Amino acid sequence: RFHLVMLTSGDSDLVGEAVKFHKPGENYNSPGYVVTKNTLRLLKEHLKQTGGKVVTRFPPEPNGILHIGHAKAINFNFGYAMKNGGITYLRYDDTNPEKEEAEFFEAIEDMVRWLGFTPYKITYASDNFHQLYEWSVEEIRGFNPPPSPWRERPVEESLRLFEDMKNGKIDEGMATLRLKVTLGDGKVDPVAYRIKMTPHHRTGNEWCIYPTYDYTHCLCDSIENITHSLCTKEFQSRRPAYYWLCNALDVYCPVQWEYGRLNLYYSVVSKRKILKLIEAGIVSDWDDPRLVTLTALRRRGFPPQAINMFCERIGVTMAQTILDPSALDACVRDYLNDHAPRVMAVLEPVLVTITNWFELYGDKSSIELTVADFPAVPDSKTHSITLQHDLYIEKTDFQEVAEKGYRRLTPTQAVGLRHTGLVLEFSDFKKDSNGEIVHLFVKAKKVEDSIKPKAFIHWVSNPLQFEARLYDRLFTVKEPESAKEGFLSVINKDSLVVLSDALIEQSVMNAKVYTAYQFERIGFFSVDPDTTSKRMVFNRTVALKVDPGKTI
Repeated sequence: RFHLVMLTSGDSDLVGEAVKFHKPGENYNSPGYVVTKNTLRLLKEHLKQTGGKVVTRFPPEPNGILHIGHAKAINFNFGYAMKNGGITYLRYDDTNPEKEEAEFFEAIEDMVRWLGFTPYKITYASDNFHQLYEWSVEEIRGFNPPPSPWRERPVEESLRLFEDMKNGKIDEGMATLRLKVTLGDGKVDPVAYRIKMTPHHRTGNEWCIYPTYDYTHCLCDSIENITHSLCTKEFQSRRPAYYWLCNALDVYCPVQWEYGRLNLYYSVVSKRKILKLIEAGIVSDWDDPRLVTLTALRRRGFPPQAINMFCERIGVTMAQTILDPSALDACVRDYLNDHAPRVMAVLEPVLVTITNWFELYGDKSSIELTVADFPAVPDSKTHSITLQHDLYIEKTDFQEVAEKGYRRLTPTQAVGLRHTGLVLEFSDFKKDSNGEIVHLFVKAKKVEDSIKPKAFIHWVSNPLQFEARLYDRLFTVKEPESAKEGFLSVINKDSLVVLSDALIEQSVMNAKVYTAYQFERIGFFSVDPDTTSKRMVFNRTVALKVDPGKTI
């Protein structure tokens, strides 16, 4: 059923729904499944080994960093098995030593576990290289070739040449081993083995022939007793070869199910394009928070629970799903709204002095206030903040000449100060040489002694300085790969704004990397890995639903 081909130098919506999946051992009830005389016997043996459990696998190629599309695959494979009391393998499809790097193996497992999933077992396609090789020899020996220019080679000669391939006696690109079949979709003789002289990360120089996806995937699925081989739609054309090869070798044949890929607008996910962005200095690395790699989303502050929520909300369909990033942002916002403690930070500060401080608080230089982490939650945890006569507010929370509808501090309009029970009334200001207001002087009154203000603003006093990184979409168009002058021509030059003089309350001083907070009236932020003991860095994860500058 196999024949060896020498090359010249010139040749160079899910079906139904997941609830309609077959039960383990009832593979024959699946559309397109091929039944042979030995199918029932093999299924019986399969059930004996699995105990009737659902068995899935997540089989990434270790040649790049996982992205949001992989999150859907991880969520679907692990989630479907978990909901049915089953197990999931993490299997590295490590059959191309030219493209594999150790960092990708580590990053893939890291992301799977970060998303909250624990593999039943971590395996490698290379675990099965000896078995795959033996099966290929078995098929060469068992083949009775019909007439064909490529297929008249005697079995003994094919075996000898295949052995020469294995022993490095044939140059790379000069020979392949092919499956001997014309499939129902018209595909003829898919490649099973090719020569690659690059050392393998696990097997070193033991092999110089490597099995292809068509040959490896179905057989590794069979070896691991996978019940549901869940693949994205582009692998649908591989299904005939999948079934044919398992049946040709008379081994257990799993069922392949396909579903549509997930992508987000305003992004690119291919390794080649991301490398171009890195090389051009547009993004810093694979985990730049403007990308949609999983390491980038983690660094931006996206909780794994929110990513899983997103995958579950969009469901699984046969059609490719391309969504606006706002759909993912909404899931992140929903999760963080319930889990991110509220704190106050000022991104573009202006100094404010309460001129009548000592009238209010006597000789106290500061007062301590207790603030709820989650104001809407009864009996919420709390933290302490300090108020002094000097404090800072956002530059945009004062207007010398108020625009229509402006509700915050002006020379003629008071404003409330959150959590203090104070209302601030304007007294005076100072400007710098550029005409920018740099210092406000105000008089403070107790709320009960004042007319209720139209708005209450956030503030900080005795703060920590930090760097705020405000991220936005990396591209200016929905589908950057369709841009006439290339995806690099539609970069959003404002996709990162860095504010180096931002201020935040001291309660966050010991926060760990990736800890999330809601900065009151601003948005959700996360501690970046660049944070040091001397300087904190926060990334904006998502903004609040509404623009506080327009509504408060």
